[in-house]
Amino acid sequence: MVLPQAFSQYYFYDANHLEPEWRMEAGISFGLMNCLTDLGGNKGNGSKLLKDLNWKYSKPSGGLYFSITHHDLIGIRFAFTVGSIAASDSILKGKAQPATLRYWRNLHFKSRILDWSTIMEFHPSYLNTNYNPDISPYFLLGLGFFSFEPQAYIDGYWTRLQPLHTEGQGFIEYPKRKEYKLRQINIPLGLGAKYEVSDQLVVRVEFEYRILCTDYLDDVSQQYIDPAFFYKYFPPEKAKLAQRLSDRSGEIDLLHQTTPGAIRGNPENNDAYFSFNIKLGLILNRKKM
Repeated sequence: MVLPQAFSQYYFYDANHLEPEWRMEAGISFGLMNCLTDLGGNKGNGSKLLKDLNWKYSKPSGGLYFSITHHDLIGIRFAFTVGSIAASDSILKGKAQPATLRYWRNLHFKSRILDWSTIMEFHPSYLNTNYNPDISPYFLLGLGFFSFEPQAYIDGYWTRLQPLHTEGQGFIEYPKRKEYKLRQINIPLGLGAKYEVSDQLVVRVEFEYRILCTDYLDDVSQQYIDPAFFYKYFPPEKAKLAQRLSDRSGEIDLLHQTTPGAIRGNPENNDAYFSFNIKLGLILNRKKM
C-alpha cells in the first residue's frame, strides 16, 4: 500500500499520529548556572575539574530553544540562555594551606551571562531502528556566543572591573596581557536525556558545559602589577579605585604589602561556566491521522 502524496514524508508515531521526517520542537528551560574560575574553590590546590566547584554559588538560569531533529537520531538546536555566575575567596576562610593563600587574596566577582548557541544533538539509542526507548540519552556539541561583565562590590556599589585593567591589560608595560573582550565565542558540550510525556510534550534534563577562550571571566588570571601604572594611565580617582580592586588583601590584614609580580591568578587554565537544566518542549509538527 502506497501512502498518499501528502503523507510521503511522514512515518508512524503511534496508531493515531504520523511522525515527520524532520521534527520541530520549541520550548523553555530553567535550571542553575555556576562557574569554575580562579576565585573560590575548595581545599587543596585549585583544579579545573568539578571537585573545585562551590555549589552555594549556583544561580538561577533560564532560556528558550528551538530544535529540528531527523528521525530522532540527530538534530540541531538554536538556544538562548540567560543566567548569572559568582565566586568569592571568602568561602575559603578556615581552610588549610594552600587554600589559605586564596582566602587572603580576598577577591570576588559576579557577572550576568547572556548565551546564544547552535548545538548538534546525537541520540545513539535510535541507531537501532527497531528500538523506541521511553527515555533517550543524547550528547551535545556546538558553537556559542556569550557576553559577560565581571563586577566587584566596594563602597556600597557593584563596580565594573574590565575598564579598570586590574592586571595591566592593554598597558605597554605588559604587552602579553591584551584587554579582554566582554563578548566572545564558546564551545558548548554536554549530556542530556529526553522523555516524551505525550505526543506533544517533551521533558529534557541536561548538563551543558561551556569551554571558553578566556581566563578573565572573573577578571583574574595573571600576577599583581605595580600600582603606580594605574596612576600613569588613569585619572587619580579611577587609579585609586583600580588599585583597591586589584589587591584587596589589605582589607583582611592592614599590614599586608603585596609585591608586584606575586601570584594573583593561574593563567594555565581558562575559565568555564556550565548549567544544569530542565527543558519543557512542544512538538510542533506531529500530525494526527
